[in-house]
Amino acid sequence: MPETSEKTVRPEGRFQSEWFSWGESLLTVLIFFVVVFTFLVRLIGVDGSSMFPTLEDHNIMLVSNLNYHPEKGDIVVLNKAGFWNDQPIVKRIIATGGDTIDIDFSTGTVSVNGEALDEPYIAELTAREGDMAFPQTVPEGSIFVMGDNRNASTDSRWTSLGMVDERYILGHVLSVIYPFNKFGAVS
Repeated sequence: MPETSEKTVRPEGRFQSEWFSWGESLLTVLIFFVVVFTFLVRLIGVDGSSMFPTLEDHNIMLVSNLNYHPEKGDIVVLNKAGFWNDQPIVKRIIATGGDTIDIDFSTGTVSVNGEALDEPYIAELTAREGDMAFPQTVPEGSIFVMGDNRNASTDSRWTSLGMVDERYILGHVLSVIYPFNKFGAVS
């Protein structure tokens, strides 16, 4: 009687191993994250205090430009060549194309189209002037932005930034993701 031996039958081929399966899974996850963070969202850090108290230095934000149209009150990340060492900046949209903005520095009031803004998000009233005269009308396709920490922000009040072409918007801030105790949507 012939002797039989029990052998574990493995599929043939050099890529049929558990290590390959793990590597394939990790590569799939990596590709997923590359696609998401390239085309859908970005992680951008805050550098400075111009958006205090809404955002603080070293916060990390989730930013998206997917189907985005600028609206007043949105917090956006901009990248304008020649401004702030060509680094992205974070500001709040105060006015959009066609709006007229006026700032009364004696009372700290910011008005858009003749209506004073209700700004519970600012650190203090707007006392710091720039080198731009007011009132100003925002050109179509542009935005006027300011930091929430008005008296410590270089923003559209200064001609070095001025009215910002909408094409310089990298995206709008969806939420803060770090530090974890600040996690959540921003407004």
